[in-house]
Amino acid sequence: MKAWPDLYIPPLDTRFSLSDLALHDTATSLIKPLGRKDVYRIYVCGITPYDATHLGHANTYLAFDLINRYLRATGAQVNFVENITDIDDPLLERATRDGVDWKDLAHSQIELFKSDMVALHVIPPAHYIGAVEAIPEVIDAIKALQEKGTVYSVDQDLYFEVRSDSAFGTRSNLSQSEMLEIFAQRGGDPLKPGKKDPLDALVWLAQRPNEPGWSSEFGVGRPGWHIECCAIALNYLDIAADEQTSVDVQGGGSDLIFPHHEMSAAQSKMINGREFATHYVHAGMIGLDGEKMSKSKGNLVLVSNLLKEGRDAMAIRLALLSHHYRSDHMWTDHDLVAAEGLLNEMRIALSRMEVAPTDSTIKEIIAALANDLDTPRAISELRNWLAATNAGKVGGSPGELSRAIDTLLGIAF
Repeated sequence: MKAWPDLYIPPLDTRFSLSDLALHDTATSLIKPLGRKDVYRIYVCGITPYDATHLGHANTYLAFDLINRYLRATGAQVNFVENITDIDDPLLERATRDGVDWKDLAHSQIELFKSDMVALHVIPPAHYIGAVEAIPEVIDAIKALQEKGTVYSVDQDLYFEVRSDSAFGTRSNLSQSEMLEIFAQRGGDPLKPGKKDPLDALVWLAQRPNEPGWSSEFGVGRPGWHIECCAIALNYLDIAADEQTSVDVQGGGSDLIFPHHEMSAAQSKMINGREFATHYVHAGMIGLDGEKMSKSKGNLVLVSNLLKEGRDAMAIRLALLSHHYRSDHMWTDHDLVAAEGLLNEMRIALSRMEVAPTDSTIKEIIAALANDLDTPRAISELRNWLAATNAGKVGGSPGELSRAIDTLLGIAF
């Protein structure tokens, strides 16, 4: 599937050195350096296209855009892969509710998502892959799991034995009771009769009446959720033979920690024998009026609606970056108004011939981002620079600072 258009990213002057990027790893609860590499592999879970793009989505994709930008600024290549779950129960249910074809609904929301990402100045993935597009790879992945003896049938459906991975549960660090509760809430079927373990994961769903299906040696059906991401990641990330893990970063919102990322990682490990990711990185949830923003609750603030209102896309980006990517927080219009004000002040200051020294500000932004993407600290440094400029200090380069903000924070003036 075609992603959105590529972006020009201004280069940083070589006098600015970038230290290794350190990121919080969910599996260990530690902030760990990624280490210096020539090529990084990042897999980020994309949308299920039936309502795109709310601010929770935006917060997630901005976080991984920052990682992408920082690693590129070190001179490395980044193989960034993102999926689209363009066949799934919620999509089919929404299409039925609205009386539209599920393919048309998916297409319209994917196109809307792309336009939102362009407006928010997000670097497109190297590979943007839909679940439907990847069905041949999913079938191959299931066959590989069958060869390992980790797949069994329940009626005509196929399930993966999660306990075949001895490390199952170590990425999410949840108790059995917590896993069962969350599994039931997030698309799982722990009470399905015939399963060996209530947590075993669906990998192939036999075609149901009035639902789409694809031919396979398992019968006509469609992929389970977790095997979709496993198959796409293993087939599009060009995994090096000498790497200990399949990817450097597995990413998404914190609501994907379990079951999705735990189960995708377990399936991947059983296929190629490697731990799936060096870092499991998760963005926080965005709420509205005291509740998590979600499609099921219907309390969404859509990026496209804000843009239709005439709100500045760069201000939306700045408002989200004013909170740490891992923090859960409530969205308020006050955040956006404050970001609009700061953005306007920055534009005015950066248009001046004489501004406060900028080298130290750029170095502080780099240091903030290197420490688990500390964007609140980076924005605080910009406020300090703005105050110094307004106080009459000189000696800086407005053009260089503007380019650095674009390169590292993705805010284009």
